[in-house]
Amino acid sequence: MKRNHRSLKAWQQAVALVEHVYTVTRAFPKEELFGLTNQMRRAAISVPANIAEGAARAGTKELLQSLSIAAASLSELDTHVEIAMRLGYLKDDTLLMEIDAVAGLLMGLSASIKRRPR
Repeated sequence: MKRNHRSLKAWQQAVALVEHVYTVTRAFPKEELFGLTNQMRRAAISVPANIAEGAARAGTKELLQSLSIAAASLSELDTHVEIAMRLGYLKDDTLLMEIDAVAGLLMGLSASIKRRPR
């Protein structure tokens, strides 16, 4: 099986973002385990998973749809990170910068795919 998604910079950065989310949420209060911690982890995991799923699809339309879902999950994560910062669980905006970087890669990838001749 050829794993085309592994060569995509957006997928690589999204996986690194997942690792970072898991690392920082380990320090969250235990009462957040089934709340914010779970929500952040699920949203983060959804991003590279949807990029990979889209890359495995045969058609451009399906790929773009999967990238759109990945972008939506990234927006969800952005909201969770903002809430975590306001609650004092996160002290800096490193995750927000990583989210912005992945968002830029997703937008660039989507734009590139849309420009492809069909």
